[in-house]
Amino acid sequence: MGVMMNLPGPKARAIVKRDQDVISPSYPRDYPFVMDHGKGTEVWDVDGNRFLDFAAGIAVVSTGHSHPRVVKAIQEQAEKFIHISSDFYHTKWVELGEKINQIAPFMDNAISFMTNSGAESVEAAIKLARHYTQATEFIGFFGGFHGRTMGAVSFTASKALYHRDFYPMMNGVVHVPYPDPYRPILQSNPGEDYGVTVVRYIEEQVLDRLLPVKNVAGILLEPIQGEGGYVVPTPGFFPALRELCDRHNILLIADEVQSGMGRTGKWWAIEHFGVEPDIVCSAKGIASGMPLGVMFAREHIFNWQRGAHGNTYGGNPLACAAALATIELIEEEYLQNASLMGEYMMGILRQIQARHPVIGQVRGKGLMIGVEFVKDLYTKEPAAKLRDQVVHHAYLRGLI
Repeated sequence: MGVMMNLPGPKARAIVKRDQDVISPSYPRDYPFVMDHGKGTEVWDVDGNRFLDFAAGIAVVSTGHSHPRVVKAIQEQAEKFIHISSDFYHTKWVELGEKINQIAPFMDNAISFMTNSGAESVEAAIKLARHYTQATEFIGFFGGFHGRTMGAVSFTASKALYHRDFYPMMNGVVHVPYPDPYRPILQSNPGEDYGVTVVRYIEEQVLDRLLPVKNVAGILLEPIQGEGGYVVPTPGFFPALRELCDRHNILLIADEVQSGMGRTGKWWAIEHFGVEPDIVCSAKGIASGMPLGVMFAREHIFNWQRGAHGNTYGGNPLACAAALATIELIEEEYLQNASLMGEYMMGILRQIQARHPVIGQVRGKGLMIGVEFVKDLYTKEPAAKLRDQVVHHAYLRGLI
């Protein structure tokens, strides 16, 4: 690690050229890394170059690349049957539902709806919330990323690019500032926790002036923002938000697609803040790379009837087998590892920060860690170009 590599190699260049002829240009490829194989935390490209992988497939391979126990679970299931559809039943599907119930971040019995992705889990949550409350409106947050399908992208507010040329969005979503203590945009009262300020803004400005409370089905947010910058809210935010939701019978919907499944050192990031959500959206790290999502909620919220919502591949047996092996591994060792390694890494990064004034803040929980680059520590003007250079130079030195 650390030696500048001559990248991309000839085989990688050839694959990238072929890709340009047949694959949509909408994918946000950062640099020409063409993967050949991976093992644990390491990956190799098609030219034989070895890298340390800090991206994990956008926080997906929670047990590392091709963990033997996950591979074995997939192989054994593939030999039995690969697909059955949601018209019938299979054991692994039920076992996964039971496991989700055990680790759900609320005391009630958890009912699960299996999906194929994070965006699909968010779509299911939107539908369930509207069905259960018989209300239509939602509150989302600036900086949030919830997916790119039409309902999910209506909540996504991390880049204007995701909305450009796709209007009209799904109606019924109002956005408010996320409680980012490093970049506050609302005026707090003296001594007030900034998260409490944000909830007060929702109450006084959005609910009093814009949205009648009886029309609000839910508040959807990431407990720790992902694409928005790995932003950790202030301690007072979630208790105040939960109290507001309880008072007005609004569902609190936690998008844990990126922050869940042990990424932060707890099963769910919302557990760091001492409140219970009503609905949870999960995907990414749940099955070590097999396409699987789960939208789960308190039992009484699942009051919709047979056929109200469904899909073909949700609860796919291969994905369920991978998820069960993944959850076991997280339970046995990786949950604790995320906590311990996260503390270690935050400590090292803060030492680096002390030597480099271009690092404005190091923040995160567990192994969900963000490093923010700024041009000036006082103005906090983002150093976007420098950030991109750091990412690219890391790649040239063998770090994804």
